[in-house]
Amino acid sequence: MTIILCEELEKSYKKLQKKERKKKVWIRDWMARRSIGATCAISKELYHEDPREYKAVLRVTPEQVDKLLNLIKIKIERQDTFMRDAIPARVKLEVTLCFLSSGISYRLLAIFFRISKSSISKFIPEVCDVMYEALDEYLQVPDKREWEDIQVGFHHRWNFPGCCGAIDGKHVVIQAPPNCGSEYYNYKGTNSLVLLAVVDHDYCFKYVAIGSYGRNSDGDVFQAFSLYPVLENGSLLPKGGFLVGDDAFLLKTYLLKTISQ
Repeated sequence: MTIILCEELEKSYKKLQKKERKKKVWIRDWMARRSIGATCAISKELYHEDPREYKAVLRVTPEQVDKLLNLIKIKIERQDTFMRDAIPARVKLEVTLCFLSSGISYRLLAIFFRISKSSISKFIPEVCDVMYEALDEYLQVPDKREWEDIQVGFHHRWNFPGCCGAIDGKHVVIQAPPNCGSEYYNYKGTNSLVLLAVVDHDYCFKYVAIGSYGRNSDGDVFQAFSLYPVLENGSLLPKGGFLVGDDAFLLKTYLLKTISQ
């Protein structure tokens, strides 16, 4: 009799536990209304009605987004499931471009685009990796003829004959990885990675190197630059060509700098 009573009590307890167990929310109601969020405003309204504002938000034109989407769509697109519809490849790309152009947090992106923060945190790195692979051919070191064209551009636009590009560094602020010491700590009092770039007369990137520790100066990063050896031996730029930089760089025959005050 005692055994039967214990079994009944155990069954009753399990039933009570099931009733009290909270239901897991698969997707919040307001997120399900994605058609009235930023997805609609950007993908439908700005894309078709205001291309200029579309570019202001994403930093690229609708035509450029279409071209980029064609390159990466097959790698970032997912199939719909019985439980829910997959996030369209275009939306993934636009969310990623919005993040890259503004640095807005994942939490705010989730609110604006009505996509969960966890989903955004997964697909943004994926889209970035795929874009990097797809665009590899679009950012190559200029050849001699291209350097000569840039020289002409600097001469005509800026009255600066011989210049083949402007070089400078930018500290990209990051959250320092654990146990990294002061490797990323820079003179501005933040943690960062250093982006070093060469641009032409139209402000277009011609070479980019990123990943150096924030504690390094532009000059230190430059000496670790993959272009440094070919600049040193004179095989990169056309005869008489040079880059222009600020006071962080050492004066070279191929690198002019501003005069110290």
